[in-house]
Amino acid sequence: MVTLDARPQLIDALSALRDRVAAVRLPLPLPGAPRARQTQVELLAQLDDYLVPRLRQPEAPLLVVIGGSTGAGKSTLVNSLVGRRVSAAGVLRPTTRTPVLVCHPDDHHWFAGLRVLPQLTRVWQPQSLQEDAAAEGGQAEEDGNALRVETAETLPRGLALLDAPDIDSLVGGNRVLAAELICAADVWVMVTTASRYADAVPWHLLRTAKEYDATLVTVLDRVPHQVIAEVSRQYGALLAKAGLGEVPRFTIPELPESAGGGTGLLPSTAVAPLRSWLTHRAQDPAARQQAMSRTATGVIDSLDARMPELAGAVAAQYAAAVRLTTAVENAYEKEGARVRRRLQRGAVLSGDALTRWRGHPLDSSAGELLDSLVESLTALLQCAVAAADEHVGEVWRREPAAGAVALNVPDREAGERIGMAARRWRRVLEELAEEESRDLDRSAAPDPEAVAALLSAALLGGRRARGAGERLAERIGVIAALRLRDKGEELLTACIDRVLNAERDRRLAPLDALEVTPEPQAALIAALSLLQKEK
Repeated sequence: MVTLDARPQLIDALSALRDRVAAVRLPLPLPGAPRARQTQVELLAQLDDYLVPRLRQPEAPLLVVIGGSTGAGKSTLVNSLVGRRVSAAGVLRPTTRTPVLVCHPDDHHWFAGLRVLPQLTRVWQPQSLQEDAAAEGGQAEEDGNALRVETAETLPRGLALLDAPDIDSLVGGNRVLAAELICAADVWVMVTTASRYADAVPWHLLRTAKEYDATLVTVLDRVPHQVIAEVSRQYGALLAKAGLGEVPRFTIPELPESAGGGTGLLPSTAVAPLRSWLTHRAQDPAARQQAMSRTATGVIDSLDARMPELAGAVAAQYAAAVRLTTAVENAYEKEGARVRRRLQRGAVLSGDALTRWRGHPLDSSAGELLDSLVESLTALLQCAVAAADEHVGEVWRREPAAGAVALNVPDREAGERIGMAARRWRRVLEELAEEESRDLDRSAAPDPEAVAALLSAALLGGRRARGAGERLAERIGVIAALRLRDKGEELLTACIDRVLNAERDRRLAPLDALEVTPEPQAALIAALSLLQKEK
């Protein structure tokens, strides 16, 4: 069991583990991802709101969180334990919007700051205003990011009660906040009623408390006198069946004060056993140490199972991202190889380009031949990109993870980008031809545009343009023609790679932006290993 005189090394290990948990990203909609995200939220809540603060300051008051379903009577129970109305209770649901923490005035400083629940802004009201708000059914406060801190001399020193929102609230934010508040508790008090003690939501929390081995108390509220023995027996049997038979259990009978929405205070005798139990836990050193140590140990021990589960979810995210990335890369790599094969067969020299080639130089100028060749190259690359996208779309539609990435949105600017890249290649080719023609030791240098046209036909025409190389050699010489062709092939290869790689990277950009990497998995396991060593 963890002693709360914790070594600094243990706290440092927990803080490092907390940072690793916070760094986890689970953006892909995989099976199991929602559970993993909830695990991450709960881990952060328990580490930030309870475990690290508790180990750093074991002398802080015992925090008891009162939780339960809508209408279970949590606020009435808190008010009755305190002896006056500090939390809103009424027929309006959900009643508890802003959680209320009540402590002895001497303990106020422990909760006025951000030692626990740092994400919640502290607020408080004068007692008269607060009682008016409680009497009006809790209309005064609706800020889901606030924690109202109240003091009451009727509470013993060292004990704080926190009235949490409904765990099954219709308001999603209330449900999340209720779960986070429970994670901050030294002691969980689960409140249910005679009519709802078998509901699924309270039992989910009870099983969670058992999983964490938390210090737990149950309250069976509003039990009619005539069936109190039978309902209590049945509830006890359910607890025993769930492995929670040793959990302290308190029964509160149905009273006039708990009717009509529960706006009154229960008689002190109705809550005396629970109040006595809580006071003993807060003031008896051995009982206090046992309650806090059990909860802290349970949370730490639960990390042995929950951290690998979270690491597994990170690994699944990365594996899915790799599959999605590989599908895109393979598709574009395949289309790149297909483009090169088609170039070798002279696929670019077809249609209008082939007509221009056959008519050159009598019926087609060098400029017209270049225009048609560039247009044909552009069309070939556009088809390759479209084919790659279609293949990727087929693969991604079978991947659940692809739902988070907008890959299949038509890109109307792709054709223009490809055309610009092809025209840029042509300009560089013309500059090479002009430079080569200028350096020839001849009185009548050939027309650079004609040289560029013949070079383009030789590079793009494949077997269909064998004569282009010979005609080029006749104009500028064999050595110069070979040199130009080598440079032209390098430029063509670079152009094709640049076009396909750029379009591939555009398709991958939304996935890359999610930053799904393998590092968090290793970091989680390493942090857990360090914690296990320090335990």
